[in-house]
Amino acid sequence: MELTGEQLKEAETQLKRYLPRSQQVYGFLMLRNRVRSDPVKIFVDSWPEFKVIVCKPQIEQESDLFKDIFFFAKDETILEETLRNPSVIDWNRYLCLGFDYRHRDLFEAVASEKDAPSKQLSVCHMMTLEDVSNLPFIDSSGISLSSLDESHVGLVNQMWKFGNNDGAFRMLRDMITHFPSCCVLDAEAKPVAWILVYSKCAMGVLYTLPEHRGKGYAKVLISTMSKRLHAEGYPVYCFIEEENTLSYSLFKSLGFTENPSYRAGWFEFNY
Repeated sequence: MELTGEQLKEAETQLKRYLPRSQQVYGFLMLRNRVRSDPVKIFVDSWPEFKVIVCKPQIEQESDLFKDIFFFAKDETILEETLRNPSVIDWNRYLCLGFDYRHRDLFEAVASEKDAPSKQLSVCHMMTLEDVSNLPFIDSSGISLSSLDESHVGLVNQMWKFGNNDGAFRMLRDMITHFPSCCVLDAEAKPVAWILVYSKCAMGVLYTLPEHRGKGYAKVLISTMSKRLHAEGYPVYCFIEEENTLSYSLFKSLGFTENPSYRAGWFEFNY
C-alpha cells in the first residue's frame, strides 16, 4: 500500500527505532515531511506495522538515471516478495536501486531470474556525527559563505564525478532548489567550493575547484552544514565510497564515525 499524509509522519517515527540501517529512508522522510521536492511514492507491505518500505521516485524521462529506488527491510523474505511484485518493481526497464549491502545476493538473484543485467555503481561507508559538539574549532574568518542557487547548477553538474549529463542536472537542480546547501564565494561572488544535501538528508557532492584547494574550505563547509542540519533537527551523516580514503579520513578528523554493521550499495539494472 502507498503511504500518504499522517502515515508518512508515523513511518518516520517508526524508522527511527531501526537506525542506522533505516537511515536512508528515515532521512528521506524527515526531509519529505518538511520540505517540498520531486514527487516520490512510498510503499509498505502492510500498515501500521511494516516489514519493508520502498521509496519510488516518479520517472519523467529515460535520462532520469539518478532517481534511485531505495529500500529498508526488516524481513528479507518480505523483501523478496516485494522485489517480485511487478506493481512495485518493473524489471523490464532501467533501474537504479539503493539498499543495505547485506541484501546484495537477493537483489542479484531476483534480477538474474528477470534477465536484468546488473552493475555495481558504488558501495559506501555511512558516517554519522552523533554529537555536533565533537566538531573541532575551525577558523572561517575571512571566508565568504552563502547558499547555492539555481544559476549554479551547471557548474556543480560539470564538476561532479557522476554529473555532466541531463539526469544529474535535474537531480542537482532539485537539491539546490529545495534542500540546504553551502558554498564558499570568491571575490567576485562566484562559488569555488560547495556541499549539498541529498534527498535522503545525507551531505554530499562536496567539491573544491582545483585552483582553490589547500585552503581548508572542505572542513569549513562540512562544519557549517553539520551545525545547520543539527540546528534544524535533521540527522548529520554522509556516504563515503569505500575507495575514497581521503574523504573518509577528512570526515573522521571532524568527529564523524562509521557503524561497521551497515554499508549502503547502489546498483544499476538493465543499464
